[in-house]
Amino acid sequence: MLHSTPLITLIVIAFALAFVLGFIAHKLKLSPIVGYLLAGVIIGPTTPGYIADLKLAHELAEIGVILLMFGVGLHFSWKDLADVKNVALTGAICQMGIATLMGWGVSLLTHWSSGTGILVGLTLSVASTVVLLRALEERHLLSTKRGKIAVSWLIVEDLAVVVILVVLPALASLFKMQDLTKPFMLADLLNKGVLIALGITFLKVATFMVLMLIVGKRFIPWMLDATIQAKSEELFRLSVLAIALGVAYGAAKLFGVSFALGAFFAGMILSESKLSQKAAKETLPLRDAFAVLFFVAMGMLLNPNIILDQPYLVLAVVLVIVLGKSIGAYLIMIAFGYPQYTAFTIAVSLAQIGEFSFILAELGVKLKILTAQNQDIILAGAIISILLNPMLFNLLDRFKKSDKAA
Repeated sequence: MLHSTPLITLIVIAFALAFVLGFIAHKLKLSPIVGYLLAGVIIGPTTPGYIADLKLAHELAEIGVILLMFGVGLHFSWKDLADVKNVALTGAICQMGIATLMGWGVSLLTHWSSGTGILVGLTLSVASTVVLLRALEERHLLSTKRGKIAVSWLIVEDLAVVVILVVLPALASLFKMQDLTKPFMLADLLNKGVLIALGITFLKVATFMVLMLIVGKRFIPWMLDATIQAKSEELFRLSVLAIALGVAYGAAKLFGVSFALGAFFAGMILSESKLSQKAAKETLPLRDAFAVLFFVAMGMLLNPNIILDQPYLVLAVVLVIVLGKSIGAYLIMIAFGYPQYTAFTIAVSLAQIGEFSFILAELGVKLKILTAQNQDIILAGAIISILLNPMLFNLLDRFKKSDKAA
C-alpha cells in the first residue's frame, strides 16, 4: 500500500519525522533544521527501513527552493543594504573569498581537482539565512545595528549565490579541469566554448531581467491590486503563489535560467509593492512547510558513513566553516572600527552554512563538478556547524556578561 501512494507516503512520513526530530532539537536548544536533516537521513537510501522516493523528494525540494528564494527576494531591501553597504559589501565579498581559498587549500591536501576545491569553498562561504534569522530573532537582535549588518552581509552573499547559479553551468567545463592554476589564453577559452556559453547565459538572464523590470513590474502589482479588490484572502494567497511558482517555472523553461533566480526576481519585484508585507505574511506557512521538505530532501542525500570514512576531511570542512569564516569576519569588522562584541556577533552569526550551500552543492553534482562524496562532506559539515552555532551564541552571551561585570 505504501508503494501505491508514494507522494502521500513521503509527505506524511517526512512531516511526521521532521516534527518529532525538530521538536527534540528545539528542546535541546538546537536549530530545528538539525531535526529536519536527520529526518531525511532516516528515510534516505543509506539507512535501513522505509526508503522515500528520491525523485519525488527532489521535486518537492525544488518547490522548497523556489519558495525560499522567493522569500529572500520578498525581504530584499536596497535601503537596509545601503545603510551598512560598506561593511556588508566589502565584508561579504572578502569573507567569501577567504572561504573559497580555504576550500581550494583543502583540495590541495586531497585528490580533488582545483575546480572542485573552489566550488566546495564557495559552498562553505555562504551562511544560512534561515539559521541566522532565527538566531537573531531569539536574541531580539534583528532591529539592532549588529542585526542589520549581519542580515545585509547575508543579502550580499545571497546575491552572490544568485550570480554563481547563473554562471556556473557556463563555467562547468572550466571547473572540471584538473588544474586551474595555469593561465588561460583567450583562444583556449574560445576553443572550450566557455566565453560563448557565458555570453549566451548573460544574454538570456539580461532578457529575463529586462522583461521582469518592464512587464513584471507593472503586471505583478496590478494582479495583486485586482485580487485585493475581489476581497478574497484565499485568492490573494493563490495569486502570490502563482506569481512565485509561475515566474520561476517560466524563467527556467523560456530563458534557461534556474528556478532559484526566477523566484528571487519575482520576490524582489513584489517587495516594491505596498502589498509585499501582506504577501510575505500570507505565504509564510506554505514557505515554512516546503522549506522543511527541502531540508528533509537534503538529509536524504547524506550518507552518514562519510563521518567515519573521511573524518579528517569532514573536520577540515567544519574548521573552515566555524573557525576560518569566523576569524575572517571578525578581522574585517575590527578593520572597519566596530567594537569587539559587534565583531564577535557577526563572526558567530556566519559560522554555519545551510540552504544555499545545499543548492550550490546539488548543482555542482548535476554538472559533475562535485562527486556524491564531496556533497556528503558538505552536508556533514553543514549539520555539524548548525549543531555548534547555538553553543557559539551561548558563549557569546557569556562573553557579554563577563565583559559587563568587568
